[in-house]
Amino acid sequence: MALSEEPAAGAREDGAEEGALARGGVLEAFGDGAETRELLGRLRAVLGDRAAREGVLERFRVIMDKYQEQPHLLDPHLEWMMNLLLDIVQDKTSSADLVHLAFKFLYIITKVRGYKTFLRLFPHEVADVQPVLDMFTNQNPRDHETWETRYMLLLWLSVTCLIPFDFSRLDGNLLSQPGQIRMSIMDRILQIAESYLVVSDKARDAAAVLVSKFVTRPDVKQKKMADFLDWSLCTLARSSFQTIEGVITMDGTLQALAQIFKHGKREDCLPYAATVLECLDGCRLPDSNQTLLRKLGVKLVQRLGLTFLKPKLAKWRYQRGCRSLAANLQLCAQGRREPQTHAETPDGDADDDVPEEVERVIEQLLVGLKDKDTVVRWSAAKGIGRMAGRLPKELADDVVGSVLDCFSFQETDNAWHGGCLALAELGRRGLLLPSRLVDVVAVILKALIYEEKRGACSVGANVRDAACYVCWAFARAYEPQELKPFVAEISSALVIAAVFDRSVTCRRAASAAFQENVGRQGTFPHGIDILTAADYFAVGNRSNCFLVISMFIAGFPEYTRPMIDHLVAMKINHWDGVIRELSAKALSNLAQRAPEYSATHVFPRLLSMTQSLDLHTRHGAVLACAEVAHSLSRLAVQEDRPVADYLDETVVQGLKQIHQQLYDRQLYRGLGGELMRQAVCVLIENLSLSKMPFRGDAVIDGWQWLINDTLRNLHLISSHSKQQIKDAAVLALAALCSEYYTKEPGEVDPARQEELITQYLAELQSPEEMTRCGFSLALGALPGFLLRGRLQQVLAGLSAVTRISPEDVSFAESRRDALKAISRVCQTVGVKAGGSPDEVVCEENVAQIFRTLLDCLRDYTTDSRGDVGAWVREAAMTSLMDLTLLLGRDQPELLEAQVCERVMCCLAQQASEKIDRVRAHAARMFMALLHADGPPIPHLPHRGDLQELFPRSDMASVNWNAPSQAFPRITRLLGLPAYRYHVLLGLAVSVGGLTESTVRYSTQSLFEYMKGIQHDPQALEGFGGTLLQVFEDNLLNDRVSVPLLKTLDQMLANGCFDVFTLEENHPFCVKLLALCREEIRKSRDVQKLRSSIGVFCGMVQFPGEVRRKALLQLLLLLCHPFPMIRKTTASQVYEMVLTYGDVVGAGVLDEVMAVLSSTAWQRPFPLGPSIPCSLFGPVRPHLPVVDPSFGRRCSSCNLRERGRGKAQLEFWGMRSSHSCEASGTACATCLECPDHSWSPSPAPTEASPGGGALRPPGGKRSQVTVSTKNLGTVSRPAEGGPGWCICRGTLSPWRQLHTRVLRSSDLGCWCFYLDLITSPCLVKSYKIVS
Repeated sequence: MALSEEPAAGAREDGAEEGALARGGVLEAFGDGAETRELLGRLRAVLGDRAAREGVLERFRVIMDKYQEQPHLLDPHLEWMMNLLLDIVQDKTSSADLVHLAFKFLYIITKVRGYKTFLRLFPHEVADVQPVLDMFTNQNPRDHETWETRYMLLLWLSVTCLIPFDFSRLDGNLLSQPGQIRMSIMDRILQIAESYLVVSDKARDAAAVLVSKFVTRPDVKQKKMADFLDWSLCTLARSSFQTIEGVITMDGTLQALAQIFKHGKREDCLPYAATVLECLDGCRLPDSNQTLLRKLGVKLVQRLGLTFLKPKLAKWRYQRGCRSLAANLQLCAQGRREPQTHAETPDGDADDDVPEEVERVIEQLLVGLKDKDTVVRWSAAKGIGRMAGRLPKELADDVVGSVLDCFSFQETDNAWHGGCLALAELGRRGLLLPSRLVDVVAVILKALIYEEKRGACSVGANVRDAACYVCWAFARAYEPQELKPFVAEISSALVIAAVFDRSVTCRRAASAAFQENVGRQGTFPHGIDILTAADYFAVGNRSNCFLVISMFIAGFPEYTRPMIDHLVAMKINHWDGVIRELSAKALSNLAQRAPEYSATHVFPRLLSMTQSLDLHTRHGAVLACAEVAHSLSRLAVQEDRPVADYLDETVVQGLKQIHQQLYDRQLYRGLGGELMRQAVCVLIENLSLSKMPFRGDAVIDGWQWLINDTLRNLHLISSHSKQQIKDAAVLALAALCSEYYTKEPGEVDPARQEELITQYLAELQSPEEMTRCGFSLALGALPGFLLRGRLQQVLAGLSAVTRISPEDVSFAESRRDALKAISRVCQTVGVKAGGSPDEVVCEENVAQIFRTLLDCLRDYTTDSRGDVGAWVREAAMTSLMDLTLLLGRDQPELLEAQVCERVMCCLAQQASEKIDRVRAHAARMFMALLHADGPPIPHLPHRGDLQELFPRSDMASVNWNAPSQAFPRITRLLGLPAYRYHVLLGLAVSVGGLTESTVRYSTQSLFEYMKGIQHDPQALEGFGGTLLQVFEDNLLNDRVSVPLLKTLDQMLANGCFDVFTLEENHPFCVKLLALCREEIRKSRDVQKLRSSIGVFCGMVQFPGEVRRKALLQLLLLLCHPFPMIRKTTASQVYEMVLTYGDVVGAGVLDEVMAVLSSTAWQRPFPLGPSIPCSLFGPVRPHLPVVDPSFGRRCSSCNLRERGRGKAQLEFWGMRSSHSCEASGTACATCLECPDHSWSPSPAPTEASPGGGALRPPGGKRSQVTVSTKNLGTVSRPAEGGPGWCICRGTLSPWRQLHTRVLRSSDLGCWCFYLDLITSPCLVKSYKIVS
């Protein structure tokens, strides 16, 4: 659990923890004693409350985990913690759950401190044996909730087994009843141990510890050891590592055997060692795919091998100093003593024969050194070291020779790694005699650079890391004079590994080994100086190592040439392209340190490597040639010497022929061609910058062809290298043109200019986006003399690329690169107020340039990649800043007030939008213009206010990427009228966005501003007018309108417009309602509709016609065909009715609430309960009646039947059971009226020649005939007779009917329009035609 997630109870430790983190995580003492004591004391109280119990347990776990790296700090407090918990365990009144909880806490302590230290604190008197055994009777090995209890009990039992009394004394009389014999304590313990060795939880590990303590007791080994070993071997023989159960069983058994042979006496275990070894061979553990089993197998094998050999200290081993620090210091005070290398003395032990089983053990350990898992190799290496320490000198030397056989290039990286670990163990134990150092150092130097390519990556980092460990161990094991012959090689190899290794772990390991040698050997040249530059943290950055630290170390002559040779031999042809590029740059730097060596030895090798068949070698060599040639040419210029002093004619010709040789061999094609194109473009750039004498040579045309072909076919290049190749080609073009396309200094070759400009402008119309990108950037990279006289053409072509057309709407990258090119062109040609528009930026073309850049700020194109228009907007903002600063510095009179205002407003808008990267970029551009380093930019709106709101210090101190810092500052601009519209437009998108942090901080900032203007009616009116203008300008623009609806919902809910509720039908409210209704009209966008529901609910607070229309809109949404919309509307209307109690009358409030809450709104029509029209009387529409004298009133809606005139209606036709009765008149509202039924009849009636009509005879149920081709009309009812009824549209239920123009005389009344909930004959919209 992270510190920030800890509960409030631990708040008082926060300061201490932060201080510890500041000191690198080092704690000085256990500072949580009081809280820990309080937590342990609460266990009884929290037992019944599960939440409190889990909270206490989690808090205790957090406290203990803080000391995971420094567990020794717990030692003074372990005893009282254990006593508090064991008091609960030993209390007879404690429930089983409380005992389990106490053992959970004991396990957490054991996990942090380790069971070996914690074990001795358990009570281990004779009286404790029986209670611990009795606790096992209540344990269920299959209960996975209480495994901590069983684990701790097994550990406790293992320490009670150490009592110095025979267990038979504790048995008493085993005959408890006649015919029944009670099991002895010895048998009970052994039974418990055996049963828990085969469980699947961690209790298995504790059972192995118990076995090692119990079986090796003097009284038990005589009676039970043989039986237990027999049981173990039988269990191993029966088990298979192919099954899960077999793996679990073998794991526990192997652990137990390894522990027994580790802790048991040699004379007790020796009789069984050969049998166990033979059984272990039969298990074939090396063939298992279970790492843990193979590790335990190696562990047991080495313990068996140590059992075969007598425990003695080899007298022939190499010793450096003493194990006692005091003795060492005393010897140093007397003078440095000579290293002691003792030869084997002829004593009795020397004549002992080495058992033949030892050879089998050594063989298995050597096999373990080549295992595929590191833990197995590490265990085998330790076994080799332990075994060699008990062998005679000759046999131990044979073991060393076998270990050295691992360092063959026929072996895998696993063998190399295991061999390094074994050599380190042998050296650390003094078993690697100085006579072997010649062979060992040779293989270690190879291991320090070992790397083997595997597919698209390589292996060998672990080998190099282990080789560094060997060097570290040797620094501690040998006297300086022993390693003195190898100092130059080892020091150079470690420096190279620390600086040039690809893996950061290897670089740090090499740095640590170098530091150990400097400190303990004192013979490494310039050790302290190098350590200061290449410490643990400095070597963490790879680029810093290659380009900075290497340059510093190369200043020491002992390391310069080895570093250069290593780069040429090992890193130029590296499989990782980044390493090849860094190596080429590093060679460029090192060439400054050894120019003659680089020119005479390095260059010939690099030129030959450019023709290699290996792609990586060829690519790295071309890059290195380019970098070294440029470096040597710069050095010649600095020293005022001719370049020929370093680059002779042979080298120059070799460099010139590289392109043609690659072209002739067709090496620019395919995937390998991508790398070679990029490398040769870098070569072209560097040779051009080096001013090679190629002017007028045919190679220039070849280079130009390569650049053009690369830019033209960018779309064929893989995406991961496309940008790099494009940039390399553009840089090469710029350098090539600047150096070779002038007749005289500053004078252009007209033919070349015409050819390039015409060709590049034509390529801007390519149907391939990447081709447009490449040639746009190419035009931007052209030098000024090539643009002179063609500026208008170039700007027009680039401006055309920035415009969005239907066929290239997704070409965001080409628009971005065109904007970058426009900015670079302007920077290249410069500004001159009275200049020619074909020569410079002047008053005739500056307006068009600004217009192009500002238009691109409205690019919000999205595709599958997301908001790709953000790339265009960022480029437009950068270009605007560059152009504005350029004009402000050179020709401020060209900056118009209107342009400056629009630039600043657009930047403010982008700085308030939702994408963090865009927002930060816009804010930086805004601040750069406000606080320009040169002359101040003229015509900035509200300059004084801006400088007060955004001081210069904010440029460095504010993180504009963080919404918490950006939005509180941006919202200040709402108080400045010039910026309000654009900032509000950006804020609306942010407040209604999706990102939680952006929404939270933008909303808080907006509400803070609104709170500040609540008592300023003029400011509130201005804000409301701007908000409505934003809404109106972006009507039906979903990018803005949907988040704007969410923003309005939050503002209405938070009372931002409460002032407007005091005035009925306030203009702001009326217009806002009209805009919202227009926004969702005929919309099927669920997100938009759901966002509008909250706005309509919020607008109910405004009295008058606004409330009535808002309620009407909500009723329409309640009957929407989408179930999600109906359900959301009902939920929010329910909350709205509760919030605004005056919306519905008190008499019908309960009924409305019941309908809203009980109706299954997500179910299809017809809906359940109905709401009568009278419940929402205030929402009745007042439709004009052309002839009020005609028709009768409907008793439900109190509206007269319509007279003449006609209305256009869009409605849904479905079956209904609505009943609306007036004296003798049926309401023409539904497909099924209460007094009539439908039946098809093809013949038209006499009342309706063109279709169907109804003539009910005498009030009885009658038939209606409807023609779907020509909808009939209703005849006027007879005087005093029953009414006539007809419903328009096709009779297919559940289908939306088309909009029809109906005469008002065809309809009885408009009750159907009001009764929207009751009748599924839904009118979605209507329009009075006449």
